[in-house]
Amino acid sequence: MKFDYLIVGAGLSGAVCANLLTSRGSKCCVIDRRLSVGGNLRCEKIHGIDVHLYGAHIFRTSNPQVWEYVNRFTSFNKFVNSPVANYRGEMYNLPFNMNTFNQLWGATTPEEAKRFIEETRVKNEHPQNLEEHVLNLVGREIYEKLIKGYTEKQWGKSCKELPPDIMRRIPLRFTYDNNYFNDRWQGIPEIGYNALIEKLLENSYVLTGIDYTKNRSISKSAKRVIYTGPLDEYYGYEFGELEYRGLEFELESHDCENVQGVAVVNYTDKDVPYTRTIEHKHFVFDTTSPKSVISKEYPVKWKRGMEPFYPVNDRVNNEKYQKYRDKADKEGLICCGRMAEYKYTDMSETIENAMKCVDRITRNDSSASCSSSYAYPR
Repeated sequence: MKFDYLIVGAGLSGAVCANLLTSRGSKCCVIDRRLSVGGNLRCEKIHGIDVHLYGAHIFRTSNPQVWEYVNRFTSFNKFVNSPVANYRGEMYNLPFNMNTFNQLWGATTPEEAKRFIEETRVKNEHPQNLEEHVLNLVGREIYEKLIKGYTEKQWGKSCKELPPDIMRRIPLRFTYDNNYFNDRWQGIPEIGYNALIEKLLENSYVLTGIDYTKNRSISKSAKRVIYTGPLDEYYGYEFGELEYRGLEFELESHDCENVQGVAVVNYTDKDVPYTRTIEHKHFVFDTTSPKSVISKEYPVKWKRGMEPFYPVNDRVNNEKYQKYRDKADKEGLICCGRMAEYKYTDMSETIENAMKCVDRITRNDSSASCSSSYAYPR
């Protein structure tokens, strides 16, 4: 069979590219090394509950074009992400807001909260590391209880070893608002993520269980290749291995209707080995099932062969990535998606980047890149 495009990777980036290209009359083949489509959006029914296998995925966007696009395939429920933090049994609302400040200090007005923060700040005009940066912004108590342990678990390094720009800004809300996001729209697809991906792919030819790095000859079936995987792997680690943080997940079934009372709990004490627990039934307001499923997330040191989650975008890795990207651009390889771009993006940005990428390549731009500054027309 002959195709216009071979799309390597059946995650969100690949699925959106396939949908947009087929809607414009192109013929697409989508392959994935996994035995199922969806990438890290993949869910599994356990006790009738849609379990997010690779961590919580909450769709959110302020982009009206992205919102209109996803609503062609599904409507969304009204889930609002309002996580809590557990520090040695003390519970605090996130993001940092008036509820948090009242829980910490008994502050009842914005003026009181601002005074407490100012009194605990460790002022530093030129912070050299993340610890100095955060202490300068929010003070010692918030840093010690709600940031330090979680961040050090997440990155596997002391905050004194991490650069300040990992947290360029820390949102402080002086309102009693527990909504974690500021986006105009958020929710969970009512048909679920698996069905959403399948709808995006329904007009493409899909092959699973195909590892492109071991089956390059399949590219002969298409005029062009859109690659959504890690670029260092594509080029056989020619310029060295790019660094990621990995995650491991532990699932627990509970014989009760409601375990933690909220979808997401962050564990900010470093002595707790996991960063957060997710009770999946709360994503769809299902609190009446006789059972519940909890997943625990353990950050781990990534090594080749593991699923990459968070790119380590320090100077060394970014320079290494740029060598791969320069080679890909020179060869005309179309790179799309957070692995191929070596940057973490949320779902809305992923979709918007795929829109840009498709618009470029359908205009016959051989240097197509979803990271370009080209704006998808509104």
